[in-house]
Amino acid sequence: MLSGLAGMVGATAFTHSSGYFVTFMTGNTERSVLGYFTGTPHLALAATLLIVAFLVGVVVASLLRRHLWERHAHGACVLTTLALVLATAVDLEVNGWTGREVTFPPILLISFGMGALNVSFVRNGEVSIPLSYVTGTLVKLGQGIERHLSGGTVFEWLGYALVYLSFIVGAVVGGFLALVTSGAQLLLATTVVCAVVSAYTYFHIDRARAEVG
Repeated sequence: MLSGLAGMVGATAFTHSSGYFVTFMTGNTERSVLGYFTGTPHLALAATLLIVAFLVGVVVASLLRRHLWERHAHGACVLTTLALVLATAVDLEVNGWTGREVTFPPILLISFGMGALNVSFVRNGEVSIPLSYVTGTLVKLGQGIERHLSGGTVFEWLGYALVYLSFIVGAVVGGFLALVTSGAQLLLATTVVCAVVSAYTYFHIDRARAEVG
């Protein structure tokens, strides 16, 4: 669910902006450097700000997880929802209900939310499943396939395959909605989905885990 949400949020930012990435910090890092060599310093600066926003999201979510969400492993999703609410409100104020483009300030808020979302799965103080790091997921998928071929079971790679496919499905849903909605409309739809997922994980999954524990 959360991987699909990450794909949908990424599609929201990419399809209704100037091609900004909120899930692809590798690309943003390259753009932040190479933009100065290709005559697009404004894109280099934008990429740098997106990286900073993403990093701040990770730090804030990690602090809240350590000091406030001890019983809510997926509390980071709540922070993502709040970031999307603010992004939607800012975009509505700037571009209105029918404006196609999502301007840069809401994109920064979305990047912050994506950084927070990546702190949803932590084991021994480290992120165990980075939801928007698809390259890492594919590496783990490939390693799992090798272990299966070397005598392991299908479960060596199945989980990573599902995470990857969920991300693709989320991106497809976001891309389809982008064809029939404005920027603010798609942001609102994504916010609603994120809020539903947040409520489910926060009040059901985390509570069930606490009761079992």
